[in-house]
Amino acid sequence: MADKVAVVVGAGPGLGAALARRFAAGGYSVAVARRRSDDIAGLAKDMGGKAYACDATDAEAVMGLFDAVTEDLGTPTLVSYNAGAYSPGSVLEITAEEFERCWRIGCLGGFNVGQAAARRMVDAGGGSILFTGATASLRGGKGFANLAVGKFGLRALAQSMARELGPSGVHVAHLIIDGQIASDRPGYSEAERGENHVLKPEAIAEAAWFLHSQPKSAWTHELDLRPYVEKW
Repeated sequence: MADKVAVVVGAGPGLGAALARRFAAGGYSVAVARRRSDDIAGLAKDMGGKAYACDATDAEAVMGLFDAVTEDLGTPTLVSYNAGAYSPGSVLEITAEEFERCWRIGCLGGFNVGQAAARRMVDAGGGSILFTGATASLRGGKGFANLAVGKFGLRALAQSMARELGPSGVHVAHLIIDGQIASDRPGYSEAERGENHVLKPEAIAEAAWFLHSQPKSAWTHELDLRPYVEKW
């Protein structure tokens, strides 16, 4: 059983993977989770961690994930919720089904993971829960209703959790990612957009580690990150 255990839910090849690697570099045994565990098996192997399949919108599945991680590695004291969904479209055209799907992944999944993490951390006497937000956490833009509603809700959840759980030693923080994250997807690479115009996943992960490492006498609840050339 490891002394320090981290869980990254929504461990995609970009930011999720960078978070997992940074936590592992900090001495944590890392559990990475997403809907299909075979998509992240290589990442887990490289870090010496474990990969799990979990649908974050399913409360029972999330409880099962945390039970399995606790049995396999130990009690998590660092948890990052990085899952999200966005389908662009006019509010005149998006379907109720797609709207609900984006909300369930963007917000409900955060509640399920946050609650499961908090129950263990309160009993353990402390820990960190980090939620990944976006520009849409602060304002809804044209064609971004599917994203903004979930991100608004996730931010409210983070605020409520922080106020309730802080006195128990649980640090809840919300990261606003105000800009495009560099990735291998078409249109998102540093070569295409310019290295100064995208956020590097490793830099965001370093900020997340900073939040987790803060002393209790000076906790940050919300941290917004953007490239230095970004207009805001």
